[in-house]
Amino acid sequence: MVSRTHNMIAFASLLTVATYYPQTNLGTATIIVSLIANTVGSMMPDLDQASNKLWDMLPYGDTVGKYLSKMFLSHRNFSHSIIGSVVMIKASFMLLENILNASYLNSHIVATSLMIGYISHLLADGVTEEGLPLLFPLGNKFGFPPIKSWRIKTDKWFERYVVVPGVLLYIGWIVIMNFTVLANFL
Repeated sequence: MVSRTHNMIAFASLLTVATYYPQTNLGTATIIVSLIANTVGSMMPDLDQASNKLWDMLPYGDTVGKYLSKMFLSHRNFSHSIIGSVVMIKASFMLLENILNASYLNSHIVATSLMIGYISHLLADGVTEEGLPLLFPLGNKFGFPPIKSWRIKTDKWFERYVVVPGVLLYIGWIVIMNFTVLANFL
C-alpha cells in the first residue's frame, strides 16, 4: 500500500476504535495531536525506506533516512515484524508519555492513536503481494489470503479504485452512524 492509503486506513481504524471505546472531554489539543500521531504511526513501519514522507519533515531527514534504510537491509524487515512492532510501539509509548505535558494532553490517548496507526499499517500490508516478515529474522513472509496471487498489488488498480474508495465510504458511514458518539469527544 502507498502512504495515502495507509493514512486513510489508519484514520478509519482510529474512528472505529473511538466509536467502540468512546472518551469524553479529551480537549482540542489531545484530539489534534492524536490525529497527527495516528498519521505518524501509519508511516512508521516504512522508516526503513529513505523515501518515507516522515524523513522529509525532519532536518537532514533525507540523509538520516538513507543511512537507516541501509541499516534495515531492505524494506519490510524489522519494522514489519512482531518483534519490531513491539519494540517500536513500546518505545513510542515511553517517549510520548515522558515528553508530553499531562496537564494539556492525554499522553495515553496520543500514544494509543500512534499504535492504532502502526498496527493498521501492518494489517494493510498483510493483504499485499509482498506480505509481512512477522517472524523476522526468519525469512518467511505471511499474508492474507495465503495464496500470494490473490493479494493486492501495491499502487495498482485494485488499491486505487476499490480499496481507497471503499475506505472513504467506510469513513463517511462510520461518521454518519456515530456522529453523536464522536461529537462527545469535544
